[in-house]
Amino acid sequence: QVHLVESGGGSVQSGGSLRLSCVASGLTLEHYGLGWFRQYPGKEREAVAWMTNYGGRTEYKDSVKGRFTISRDDAKNTVYLQMNDLGPEDTAIYFCGARFAIATMYADEYEHWGQGTQVTVSS
Repeated sequence: QVHLVESGGGSVQSGGSLRLSCVASGLTLEHYGLGWFRQYPGKEREAVAWMTNYGGRTEYKDSVKGRFTISRDDAKNTVYLQMNDLGPEDTAIYFCGARFAIATMYADEYEHWGQGTQVTVSS
């Protein structure tokens, strides 16, 4: 059975940093396209960072470029999202997703999801 478990969320002030982790079991992340998404209340999930399988090519939402970094540790079967220079607009629930294909920015193309972790940034 596949499980993705996010952690690392919390409350920070503007300009602060957080590192989100997503530990996988029941699948090998290296074989999957991976994405970090966030969801505002009443809104659809939006991709903030995604990584292709194997080669690990990464892409980012324009508003997080230069501030967020997605990475993967194959030995730990974990994908990370390093978030720096956070602002109130980054307040959301963050989810990791995995799909057995090339990563995309479209949430409905992902097969597996974690439960989400709350990030709150105060001004």
